[in-house]
Amino acid sequence: MAIKQILRRSFSSERRSNSVDVPKGHCAVYVGENEDKQRFVIPLSYLNDPLFQDLLKQAEEEFGFYHPMGGLTIPCSKDLFTDLTSRLRRI
Repeated sequence: MAIKQILRRSFSSERRSNSVDVPKGHCAVYVGENEDKQRFVIPLSYLNDPLFQDLLKQAEEEFGFYHPMGGLTIPCSKDLFTDLTSRLRRI
């Protein structure tokens, strides 16, 4: 499955970078539509949610397996991402 490939490559990039500030059970993602991207640390459980998987599919379509920030890059507005993650926190 393509999403698993994206995540596998993203996680291997994170391990090569300075990922000391990412707690166990979490991963770093970069969010933004332009060059101005913001880094978020999210629980791995979010990756199983269908809404979050839609964002991952968008990332695959836009970036393929090349993630210029070194970690998983999600091409959506920061407002949309924070709205989605706040919904996921309530579940």
